[in-house]
Amino acid sequence: MNNFVEELSWRGMIHDIMPGAEEQLKKEITTAYVGIDPTADSLHIGHLVSVMMLTHFQRCGHKPLVVLGGATAMIGDPSFKTQERKLLSIEEISHNQTKIKEQLSKFLDFDSSSEIGAEILNNYNWTKDWSFLDFIRDIGKHITVNYMMSKDSVKKRLETGISFTEFSYQLLQGYDFKYLFDNYNCRLQMGGSDQWGNITTGTELIRRMSKGEAFALTCPLITKADGGKFGKTEQGNIWLDSEKTSPYSFYQFWLNVSDDDAKKFIKIFTLFSKEEIDNLIIEHDLEPHQRLIQKTLAKDLTIRVHGEKEYNSALEASSILFGKSTTESLKNIDERTFLSIFEGVPSFNCPMASIENGVNIVELLTDIAGVFPSKGEVRRTLKENALSINKEKVSEDYIIENKDLLNDKYILVQKGKKNYYIIICQ
Repeated sequence: MNNFVEELSWRGMIHDIMPGAEEQLKKEITTAYVGIDPTADSLHIGHLVSVMMLTHFQRCGHKPLVVLGGATAMIGDPSFKTQERKLLSIEEISHNQTKIKEQLSKFLDFDSSSEIGAEILNNYNWTKDWSFLDFIRDIGKHITVNYMMSKDSVKKRLETGISFTEFSYQLLQGYDFKYLFDNYNCRLQMGGSDQWGNITTGTELIRRMSKGEAFALTCPLITKADGGKFGKTEQGNIWLDSEKTSPYSFYQFWLNVSDDDAKKFIKIFTLFSKEEIDNLIIEHDLEPHQRLIQKTLAKDLTIRVHGEKEYNSALEASSILFGKSTTESLKNIDERTFLSIFEGVPSFNCPMASIENGVNIVELLTDIAGVFPSKGEVRRTLKENALSINKEKVSEDYIIENKDLLNDKYILVQKGKKNYYIIICQ
């Protein structure tokens, strides 16, 4: 077994750790869990910090459990939220769990024959048979309201109001830990620093009801150097599901992080050793404009989440904006990636019938699609050799035909190096 606490420490992944936790981990193979409420049918990169904690945990010779909160997702964790979440049905939660399991298998080894093989559990299975009266009598009596209200996660919500449903969340999560302690010999719960209150409620239940000792470990909530929330863009979360966030957009997120963030993220989200990362940082700082750490980080995570083929497609797609691509590479890109690359680029409509028999480039860009305000401007741009259709320079007598359509629908117009327009033919 490797020293897990030491591993997390140099990676900057420890916020709080309960006394005795490191000694427990050094003593024997230990089981730990992280809880993830399946409130969507995909993980987003905000979840990856906890997932990577479990990944490092398993690599250090311990057994990881993932509790997909089929029960707790029906309530919603109030921790540091400003309002209640939408309550989900059992059917929605079941669908979400199935999708999340697929994603977790890219980070954890679920070999059932191994002593440290990861397992996925659902807390609905051990809470569904509890009656309300039995739960508040047998479990609730061990934790006082004073204790529950002392938690920062609850205090902050008291200002805006918190329902009894959400208030009970920490008791349910605490019971999860007790159940896992009793039935899976789980001695450690990990999560983000906002979960400290919920986790320690579990250790308290275990102490009072099971007469045992359990431990808590949390990692810092990850923010970007500019103070912005990690994992969010103007469009929202960066998801692991390729239908929600394309592999190209996923790759671009990591590629575009700042140098300071890249140096932090490569420690947290990859499995490179300390020596490898230290050498990467030295090499990066010699030529920071080459963005070596960002490229290494983006490659490692894109391949792990989406595979090498999608990584190569993202690389090829990235080259399009920087003038290094060809018409052929444009034609190899699927519609979703094409739209991701050119998100926000001005678009113009064109009736499909207008190009079926061929149409002159000048007429298309003015009278039909209205990309340029006048034919004179189009002709001047053409004479300056500054107009491209699908990354190929064209002349004034060029005829646009069906063969020019990308994904049977789009024409990419480029003026100069940086001005792009999309014509949508329908």
